[in-house]
Amino acid sequence: MATSGLSLYLDPQIRDWVLFPITLVMILVGILRHYVVLLLRSSPKKLPRNAIREQRALLRAQILRSTAPHSPVPPVYYTAVSQHLITSFEAGAYLKDGPPKGDQPLPAPNPMDPANMDGMMAGMKTQMVMMVPQMIIMGWVNFFFSGFVLIKLPFPLTLGFKSMLQRGIETRDMDVRWVSSLSWYFLNFFGLNGLYRIILGQDNAADPSQDMMASPFAAAQMQQPGPPQDFNKLFKAETENLRFAEGLYKWVGDDVEERVLRRYGEFE
Repeated sequence: MATSGLSLYLDPQIRDWVLFPITLVMILVGILRHYVVLLLRSSPKKLPRNAIREQRALLRAQILRSTAPHSPVPPVYYTAVSQHLITSFEAGAYLKDGPPKGDQPLPAPNPMDPANMDGMMAGMKTQMVMMVPQMIIMGWVNFFFSGFVLIKLPFPLTLGFKSMLQRGIETRDMDVRWVSSLSWYFLNFFGLNGLYRIILGQDNAADPSQDMMASPFAAAQMQQPGPPQDFNKLFKAETENLRFAEGLYKWVGDDVEERVLRRYGEFE
């Protein structure tokens, strides 16, 4: 044990057989984890054509009415498109299941739907890929390299960092800048994300720090099916909005010649 006023000399083999292996293993495991997560991610399922048509019709109506006060669409075409959408929405022409039969409510989502179960299982697999390797590495470091002092940080620190940087070493007199093997693992755990961004890109799945803090069932809970959208009610509401927007409609090309000439001072 060395006091804070004395120098501590480390065996170079600690650097070669402890410091470098821990760092290299964590980098390689992070890269491997990134590609495993990419393999486990299922490709997004394609929506049926009628469902896409239903969504695009609602979006088209919203864009049309939102631009009504300063619309680039001439009056003849605006009125034709607006009336066509109103008529189609009232008739249920864009509904993927066809016009509604009475006022029957939409069925509640089935939690045992295979599509929903696949999403839940994919989220849990991703969480396990994040958690299991880190638990194995931490056990490996704690079992084989417990009590090792690996490196001295080149900048001063206060005593408040002692418990964080010298885990597994029971001493009160060692300089706080010396880092134990277990603390070096945690420093790499939270500090390698910048290196992963350089190697794997900005959107990588190698950084496990946020995933380890979350519940292993958090992703599964996010995959829970929500209430279905009632496009019949949305279309009815959008019909009223389109009618209201027709009263606010103004074409940006009205009197454009006079406005251009007035702006440049050539109109009398």
